[in-house]
Amino acid sequence: MNSIESLKWRYATKKFDPAKKIEVSQLELLAQAFNLTATSYGLQPCRLVVVQDQDVKDKMVAHSFGQLQVKDASAVLVLCTTAVDKNYIKDYFSIVKKQRNTPDEVLKPFEDFLTDTFSKKEVEEVETWARNQAYLILGNLLTVCAQEQIDSCPMEGFVPEKVDELLGLSKVGLKSTLLLPVGYRAADDMMSELKKVRRPQQEMVSYI
Repeated sequence: MNSIESLKWRYATKKFDPAKKIEVSQLELLAQAFNLTATSYGLQPCRLVVVQDQDVKDKMVAHSFGQLQVKDASAVLVLCTTAVDKNYIKDYFSIVKKQRNTPDEVLKPFEDFLTDTFSKKEVEEVETWARNQAYLILGNLLTVCAQEQIDSCPMEGFVPEKVDELLGLSKVGLKSTLLLPVGYRAADDMMSELKKVRRPQQEMVSYI
């Protein structure tokens, strides 16, 4: 399929086939897509937790308002955010220097700018910014899933604090933001045969 046909093919899968599992190579591809997605300033304030353990997925249902996708999907991708502070920014520029061999005199002005910018933000403001990056990543993952013929269902409908507790995320400084169950649609998922509903393109797109 080309890109448009892939996007027409995808839908928010309501019923996964629990017997069909994603290949390790496909999960690795999604992990690479996650890591390659653009983020503001290139700071990557998000982390990905891939949940495949069936017992854990079963327990996630209670924290996802009874949505069975988290149980029946082959894996649940948990998009998380992490704190961004002076040390995080310093570590980022150490990586830039190592990978690009960029001189300190070139990097320091930008590092100082980001350090100063984030030091003036409230914690809630930084968390909101980080969550926005998670949505950028989610959009990219949805597209990659479509191109790879992997079914998916983006989910905001869950209790982050409960998922954080279940997965032990707070112990490693992470907060769950979005869930993306991935796998393969069940043959009897009635949603898969429904026509995609969108407003007319001429109503949605303007050219100047």
